Amino acid sequence: MLPEGSVFLIDVNLPRRFAIWNSSQYLFQQDLDPALADHSIWKFAKAHSLTIVTKDSDFSSRILLTEPPPRVIHIRLGNMSMRAFHAAITERWASVLELSRTNKLVVVHHDRIECVQ
Repeated sequence: MLPEGSVFLIDVNLPRRFAIWNSSQYLFQQDLDPALADHSIWKFAKAHSLTIVTKDSDFSSRILLTEPPPRVIHIRLGNMSMRAFHAAITERWASVLELSRTNKLVVVHHDRIECVQ
């Protein structure tokens, strides 16, 4: 069941315990099914007009060939401590959210944010 107000689907490859994702806007794949295949995640996100937040490049590749929904936020920060990850995302998240409203793909790097409309 989809919580009311959900806008983002957080993929299993991202931390669940993260203050900025602790609201009804964020649904975690772990709550649906941790073993859900990418095509099922895509289908669910599309059916519910969710934005997929992931570290998985497969979703970025797929959105380049389709139109939303879903939208994709691809986090490409590489390996880092959880503290560094939280700091990096917290610093960029307001910009990422703004860009995701008008772009089907937002890619978050260490030094920049890229978008595809």
